[in-house]
Amino acid sequence: MSDILVKARGLTKNYQVGDTVLEVLCGVDLDIVRGEIIAIVGESGAGKSTLLHILGMLDRPTSGSFSLNGEDITEKDDVTLAGFRNRLVGFVFQFHHLLPEFSALENVMMPSIIAGKPRTESTVRAKYLLDTVGLSERREHRPGELSGGELQRVAVARALMNEPTIVFADEPSGNLDHRNSVMLHDLMWNLARDNNYTFIIVTHDLALAERADRVLHLNEGTVRELDTKTISELFHSL
Repeated sequence: MSDILVKARGLTKNYQVGDTVLEVLCGVDLDIVRGEIIAIVGESGAGKSTLLHILGMLDRPTSGSFSLNGEDITEKDDVTLAGFRNRLVGFVFQFHHLLPEFSALENVMMPSIIAGKPRTESTVRAKYLLDTVGLSERREHRPGELSGGELQRVAVARALMNEPTIVFADEPSGNLDHRNSVMLHDLMWNLARDNNYTFIIVTHDLALAERADRVLHLNEGTVRELDTKTISELFHSL
């Protein structure tokens, strides 16, 4: 099987705003290799989250095509797409989106429960993941009893519950202080390297971007890869 995990060609996304058509993505071509950590950067409103949502199958492009893990995503119906997304994709958002009435353990188990896996198997996997992210003593705590850094670590564990092929993260440390941001970045990098996970991360954090295997700049609806010098210059201009 090819090492190309994500292949996008000519992706566009338009929104109708009154009588005006707003072009957010204008022909994105993208290849992502299995096991890469990719940072996507750009000005606020450039369409970074839009691109992430399309690649993560939370939204559909206006035109263009892309494949994930060798399968063409473009023509799949919503039900098929939901099952495909549940099996192969993990998400970490800026806001953790944990369910407040459930414990950390139950929140991590949720993707597995949705997939219809046995509860015993799900519990074992969720406990292992919480141990891995350093929260073995916080399994039974609800979100309201956890710190911001702990909430995001639970969100990372949940994203990995179904052993995804790829993980999408949208400003995952955007609401954290410096110390917790560094801890979260270290955690994601260690998990990616130890398990060959592919991470695509939208970020405004220079330190995080500089650690990525590649940095892609989204500007005027298209992407280009940045070199090390240009990354630093870009962040100083944002």
